[in-house]
Parts: sequence; structure tokens; C-alpha cells
Amino acid sequence: MPIFTAPDGTRLACHLRGAGETLVVLPGGPMRASAYLGNLGGLDAHRQLVFLDLRGTGQSAVPEDPATYRCDRLVDDVEALRRHLGLERMDVLAHSAGGSLALLYAARYPHRTGRLALITAIPWALGLPATAEDRLAAARLRAAEPWFADAFPAFEAWLSGTGDFDPVFLPFFYGRWDDTARAHADREEDETNDLAADRYGADGAYDPDATRTALARVTAPVLVLAGEVDGGPRPGLARRAAEAFPAVEVAVQPGAGHYPWLDDPEWFVRRVARFFRARD
Repeated sequence: MPIFTAPDGTRLACHLRGAGETLVVLPGGPMRASAYLGNLGGLDAHRQLVFLDLRGTGQSAVPEDPATYRCDRLVDDVEALRRHLGLERMDVLAHSAGGSLALLYAARYPHRTGRLALITAIPWALGLPATAEDRLAAARLRAAEPWFADAFPAFEAWLSGTGDFDPVFLPFFYGRWDDTARAHADREEDETNDLAADRYGADGAYDPDATRTALARVTAPVLVLAGEVDGGPRPGLARRAAEAFPAVEVAVQPGAGHYPWLDDPEWFVRRVARFFRARD
């Protein structure tokens, strides 16, 4: 497990899987340890995956200043990882909340960004949050599921602010609610730094107009991948985010939720590997 040092002295960890050309992976959550990503459905057969544990998560140290959990402050950690790896330009895959970190990195360091894959990434950094209406519309697509009748009212109450978070609606985040999905969901609480998550999108983290202006100058190819039944983001929101890039392709994985490598690993790996293979 390689250890390197952030500019403020915080010791950070990354985890290597597979062999071949390097692909840096930024986790979501926000602020969930990278272990939840597994091997991304077998993507490590095509690239050496370098999973970054963001500060205060996984095997990375807790920083002295909690304000450094803010998304824009984490860009320095990603750049420190690039230097640690000795890469002139690095390919990046970012999931969920990690997508905003990747957007801010590409905006600040376009000359260091190779191919970029945004996987079910909510584009907060572009001022495009997933709304309650988005999430409920996606949830209604699951009306035929046996768990829907119990899950939907609780989900609706939580999104409206009239109910607490209830594990009964966790199936809405997965395209297939099976034993694999249940085990994955059960680990979330232990793998997430809640304090850091609260700071991730704090005031000042995002400047959507400036980010859009900067991303318009990014010439690196970008893949925006959405899940067909994911509510955050829905495919339409993913397409709106894709408009920020000059060279972009959008893919919608059939039947997939927020963790598409779990729902159909073969489809996911084939599509993502094809995108990165185009560089060879």
C-alpha cells in the first residue's frame, strides 16, 4: 500500500490492483473509503487501478484542519498523487461525489488530465445537483419490484424532509437488489467519514461558472456514464453535465443504478475499457 504526503503534510494512502497502464480512481460517498469500489467489476484486468483513499478515509490519515475536507481543497491531494506516481498526464475514473473532485482537478490542471471517465457522477461542481424530483422519478421506474411498496413511501418522506433515512429504501440505489448489493450497502456506514462528508460540499467548494469556463478548454476525451435507473444523476442530468466538455461521449448502462459495476460487471467493464483503450 503506497503512502505519500499531501502538501499540508497529511499522509495519504492509495491501493494498487491489476497491471498495465495506470488509471487513477477517485471514490465517492462523499468521503467513503475506496474499498467499496472493489476491482470495479474486473476493470483491473485492463489497467493498473490506483485507488486513492481521500484524507480521513480508509488508510489515509486524518488532517489537522477539517476544512481541508472541502472538495476544492482535495484537488491538491490528487495532484500530489500524480507527482507521486511520476505521471506527466494521468487517466482518471471518478465515481459519484468523486466526479466533482475530478471536474475541479481537470479545470485546474487540464494539461495533466488524460482520459476522464465520470461514473454516475452528480455534477455538483457544475451547479447541477440531483433533485428530489429526479430521485423520485427514477424510483418510480422500480414499481414492479417486490420491495417497492414498502420502500417508496419512506424514500419520499426522506427526500421531502418529513422522514429519517431508512435502510428500507437502499434498493433504489442498486440496479439489482441481491446479496451482493446488500453486503455492499451494509459496509457504507463503516467506510464513510461523516464529518468529512459534511465538509465536502461546504460553502466555497464550487464555482460553477468558473469551472465551466475552464472545462471548455479541456481537450482530453471524457466519458460520462449514467445508470438507466439511477436517480443521482438521472441520464438526462448526466447529458447536461456532458455539455461542459468539448470532447465527450455519453453512455447509459441498461438496468444499472448508482453502482453499475455491481449491476452488470461485464457490460460496465467492456464499455469503460473500450473508452480507455482508445488511447492506446
